[in-house]
Formats: sequence, C-alpha cells, structure tokens
Amino acid sequence: MARYTDSVCRLCRREGVKLYLKGERCYTDKCAFDRHGYAPGQHGQGRKRTSEYGLQLREKQKARRVYGVLEKQFHAYYEQAARQKGITGDRLLALLETRLDNVVYRLGFAASRPEARQLVKHGHFSVNGRRVDIPSYQLKVGETVSLREKSALSPKFKDLLEAAESKTVVAWLERDMIARTGRVARLPAREEIDVPVAEQLIIEYYSR
Repeated sequence: MARYTDSVCRLCRREGVKLYLKGERCYTDKCAFDRHGYAPGQHGQGRKRTSEYGLQLREKQKARRVYGVLEKQFHAYYEQAARQKGITGDRLLALLETRLDNVVYRLGFAASRPEARQLVKHGHFSVNGRRVDIPSYQLKVGETVSLREKSALSPKFKDLLEAAESKTVVAWLERDMIARTGRVARLPAREEIDVPVAEQLIIEYYSR
C-alpha cells in the first residue's frame, strides 16, 4: 500500500499550520515549523497569489495529511458523507474522527496519529474483544477499543499510558485507564473537533 515516507515536517510547512504529526516534538523548540514557518523548497518564502481553487485544494490536502489518508480513500469518505443525512462537512469529519487509528490517538494511547496508525497495524489493539490491525476500521457508537494485555506490559505502552493519565479525553469518548479501554459514546459534534480545517472548502472542491 502506498504511503508517505518523506519528512512530515515538510507537510506542516507546506500547509502553513501545525498538524502535530510528530506528537510531543511539535510542542518543543525542535519543531521545524516554529523554526522555519514558511513553505519548503527554493521558492518557499516567495509571495504567491492563491486562487479560490487553490484555497479549496489546500484545505483538502491539510485534512488528508492530518488524518494520514490517501486521495482515493479521502474521496471515498467524502462520497460516503454526501450520502448521509445532515451537513456533509460535519459528516466527513465525523467519519475521519471515528477511524480506529484516530480514536487510539484521541484516547491518549499514542502520542500522534502516525504513531497510532503504526501501533494499530502491529496488532496492539482489539475492538469488542477481537484483534483489529486495520487503521481505517470504522468504529460505531458503542464499540470498545482495548489495548491488548500482552502489549500493555511493554515499556513503550507503560510510558504512553502514564502520559495519557494527565490528558483529558474528548467528550464523545469514554476511557477507562484501569482496564485500558475506550468506548465511542456518540459521534463527535463539529465544535468538538479541533482540527484546523475549513470543511466547507473541501466540499466545494469536490463539488466542482
């Protein structure tokens, strides 16, 4: 499966906003975006006019990069959201938020979404007691994500769980640190999603 393998710091610089793709490093003075807050490349510091299409494209790319989704899959999410009742932009973000890798990140069981994706692929999590290693697995309301008992004994997860205890979990998820589980209590409302994207521009991009 195709995946991005270049420096993720370039993605933040290209979009002109922090996407927090490196977890805790993004909060330190080592963050490349803080040190070089302009687009990468030879002409990154040049002034450029942005068309309406360009603004829509950048918002779509930003959302894709935040959630680590390739174009074909992202377009499929848009089409699925467009078929559902309600505001298409809100439905699109809700679908992305309820991906298994994103829920693992939101529960604090990973420091970043890319790390959550890797941990899921390595089989460290179960859904309703069944091992799932597909990061894009779509969680439904009422489903429970649990860290596998063997994985919880590793030093890596001991550090992650210790750090998670001091973090507040989002309102649409329920977390049990003792059992090392999380449950999707309901779908997230738009105001509960802190991703810096203008979803209406994404809808306009695909509606051309």
